[in-house]
Amino acid sequence: MIEIENVRKSFGPLEVLKGIDLTVAKGEVLTVIGGSGSGKSTLLTCINGLEPIDSGRILVDGTEVHARGTDLNKLRRRIGIVFQQFNAFPHLTVLENVMLAQRKVLGRPKTEAEAEAVRQLNHVGLGDKLKVYPGRLSGGQQQRMAIARALAMSPDYMLFDEVTSALDPQLVGEVLDTLRLLASEGMTMICVTHEMKFAREVSDRVAFFHQGIMAEIAPPAQLFGAPESAELRKFLAATA
Repeated sequence: MIEIENVRKSFGPLEVLKGIDLTVAKGEVLTVIGGSGSGKSTLLTCINGLEPIDSGRILVDGTEVHARGTDLNKLRRRIGIVFQQFNAFPHLTVLENVMLAQRKVLGRPKTEAEAEAVRQLNHVGLGDKLKVYPGRLSGGQQQRMAIARALAMSPDYMLFDEVTSALDPQLVGEVLDTLRLLASEGMTMICVTHEMKFAREVSDRVAFFHQGIMAEIAPPAQLFGAPESAELRKFLAATA
């Protein structure tokens, strides 16, 4: 599981995370909602070790992410993260993009990396795009390629940081369908999202962040149906 204990994080004078406590169990889908600047995306990069924390602890299956001596590269192989930007290599085909980190980071032989890349691209519905270059894909297809690339590293956990926010509205559905598929297969996921319908349908729990604190966390029916705080009620009214 992922355990977050009293985590604080500042950028200069701005405290972005103000003592976050949170546990995510294996197989759970947690969505994180809230306004811009509320700390949602920073939380994900701290879990993955991309950002240091100022105080507190983050543990992944008992390993403290930010402790001295923790092999972050090894840990990150178990925690896939997908951002809103696709970050594809334009000179490599879709297949080559999904193979690259497997070869470089995991040291997989070419045949094994290729087989896993094909498997994951089929998994996300891109089995017919293996030899295509990323520039020929739609935004939704590029995002699904990024998801396949992360899955090919065989992670135990997946973090999704507003993966639909850079997409045209008509492309959002295909990416959310991919996340729904992963959730149905039991992947442990933390999804920062503005898609309230997705949060209602797929989450085991939803966390609402407001100004650096986790103001509420509950199953979706409870959080959306009976919000406790004025801040959450205002946020939901604005996104309705």
